[in-house]
This record gives sequence, C-alpha cells and structure tokens, in this order.
Amino acid sequence: MDMTAQIKKNLISRIKDSKDLNFLKALQTIFDSSEQALYQLTSEQQTAIEKGRNDIKEGDFHKNEEVISEMREWLKKK
Repeated sequence: MDMTAQIKKNLISRIKDSKDLNFLKALQTIFDSSEQALYQLTSEQQTAIEKGRNDIKEGDFHKNEEVISEMREWLKKK
C-alpha cells in the first residue's frame, strides 16, 4: 500500500471513531479551507509578484544582510 493510501485509511478510521466534536469541526475547517484559494489577488498584485520573480531570476535584488547594514548606517546618521 502506498503512503497516500495508508494515510487516507488511517485518517478515515480515526474520523469514524472520533466522538470529539471540536476535533471534527477543526477537520471540517481544514478541508473547507483547502478547497478554497487562500488568497484572492488583484491583477496588480499578480503583476507585482511576477515582476519580483523576474527580478530575482535576473539577479536584480539585494541580500537581506546588505539592506540591514545600509539601514543601520542610515540610522547612525540621523
């Protein structure tokens, strides 16, 4: 039996045997949320994400450490 089938069989058995209403409601919430898109993005947001991904592919970004260092230097001048 493959891993997916084994997990499904185990979950089905545990759900059938459960008398815990809170547990079952939590599972229902998980199933409901997994069937829906987690985020509804606007076209502008999707475009911005795609631009960011392209920038990364092209190496057009700054490492976090560099940005923090620049910020610390800037703050020292204030």
